[in-house]
Amino acid sequence: QVQLVESGGGSVQAGGSLRLSCTASGSNFDNYCMGWFRQAPGKEREGVATIDASGITTYPDSVKGRFTISRDNAKNTLYLQMNSLVPEDTGMYYCAAEAPPCVVVPSVSKYSYWGQGTQVTVYS
Repeated sequence: QVQLVESGGGSVQAGGSLRLSCTASGSNFDNYCMGWFRQAPGKEREGVATIDASGITTYPDSVKGRFTISRDNAKNTLYLQMNSLVPEDTGMYYCAAEAPPCVVVPSVSKYSYWGQGTQVTVYS
């Protein structure tokens, strides 16, 4: 069982940056596939970044070049660095994890463990 706790959300002006963190409890964190997802009001949850145990990452075109996912296995922590934020990035951001064997795809159905979310609001 893995418990995930996100932090680092907030309100920021367009063009600004935020860094989200997700701390995981439990062991074997370094072997888990991890992801960041977001959900805007009235919209489906979508993946914005994923990373596997070897550090391979994936991003959708909407955030590529602006968002960077990383992990610190010694601290059981996942990060999402978000730069050049735009109002369309507004939403609740969730950390997700899946035990091995797993694949890093930005699909909600592929992840069994979820955090409670942290709100990101980007204003123009």
